[in-house]
Amino acid sequence: MGLSIGLVGLPNVGKSTTFNALTKAQNAEAANYPFCTIEPNKATVPVPDIRLTELAKIVNPERIQHSTLDFVDIAGLVKGASKGEGLGNKFLSNIRETEVILQIVRCFEDDNIVHTEGRIDPLLDVEIIENELIFADIEVLTNRIERLKKQAKNEKDAAAMVVFAEELAEFLAEGNLARNFPKYESEMFEKLNNEVRMLSAKEIMYGANVDEDGLTEDNEYVQRLREHAAKHGCEVIKLCAKIEEELVGMEDDERDEFLRDMGVEESGLEQIIRKGFDKLGLMSYFTAGVKEVRAWTIRKNTTAPKAAAVIHNDFEKGFIRAEVIGYEDFVTCGGEAKSKEAGKMRLEGKEYIVQDGDIMHFRFNV
Repeated sequence: MGLSIGLVGLPNVGKSTTFNALTKAQNAEAANYPFCTIEPNKATVPVPDIRLTELAKIVNPERIQHSTLDFVDIAGLVKGASKGEGLGNKFLSNIRETEVILQIVRCFEDDNIVHTEGRIDPLLDVEIIENELIFADIEVLTNRIERLKKQAKNEKDAAAMVVFAEELAEFLAEGNLARNFPKYESEMFEKLNNEVRMLSAKEIMYGANVDEDGLTEDNEYVQRLREHAAKHGCEVIKLCAKIEEELVGMEDDERDEFLRDMGVEESGLEQIIRKGFDKLGLMSYFTAGVKEVRAWTIRKNTTAPKAAAVIHNDFEKGFIRAEVIGYEDFVTCGGEAKSKEAGKMRLEGKEYIVQDGDIMHFRFNV
């Protein structure tokens, strides 16, 4: 699954409805009963970026190509999933293969939609899900500690890792997420996590699913969720899954007017995609020509040759120089030629760190 975002949540919180709208395809069955999602659904969606539209106005290309992001819709978790309840560990393993977790949390009341716990309480929903992640982590960590203890008889580094892992296990047993461990950024944590891939070490975003009235003003459920998220350094993105699904079939102008009438500048799904892209440590640089204006996805702090390799491996192998124009300069000057005339084009070498929004052309040996 690679660099992907996993959608998780209790059954009937609007997760699959969100996924339907998110992917602009009704390929995740949304039904009013638990476990309607049997296999994880995967989809690749375009990353909204107004800069592509602005570049296209100048270049007038034949087509526009966005960066993309992978989402995985994972069946609803329930209390006891780490012990095999519901659809259990199968889905915890699917979460393990994603890089960021998006928890869809029900923040609306509707007597026609059952809640598996018999009440609406977003913080208890979050607690159930995160406890299951923690319990699963404790299990894999315990197994790892046992193997490390055997290695420690002959390996000094293994002995030190045992002490570190036991400290982390104790932290988890107190109900804490691994991502909040005081030594989270240490080399030992990174090494251990590379081996066991802890679920609760992943970045978390919360999608507060509200009704139509909740879009313009935070209800009490959203307020409580925001307070919880702030304590743990997490993002809260508010959306109405039902409305997002309605937006799918609208033309852009109609959609924008609909959002304005709702008093919303940007749809919840656009925020999820854009912020998810950032959480994954990704950014875009652009190529702009008459054939296409295109966003290319790279990790932050990528060098020019590595960025060139995203287009073709030969570009990295034969890299000579990169012609670079900053996005703002390109738009202000009105295109490549005028940017050159204004002295805004730079020639950058192998050590150059690509900046978000750079317009680039690569010189290379065949």
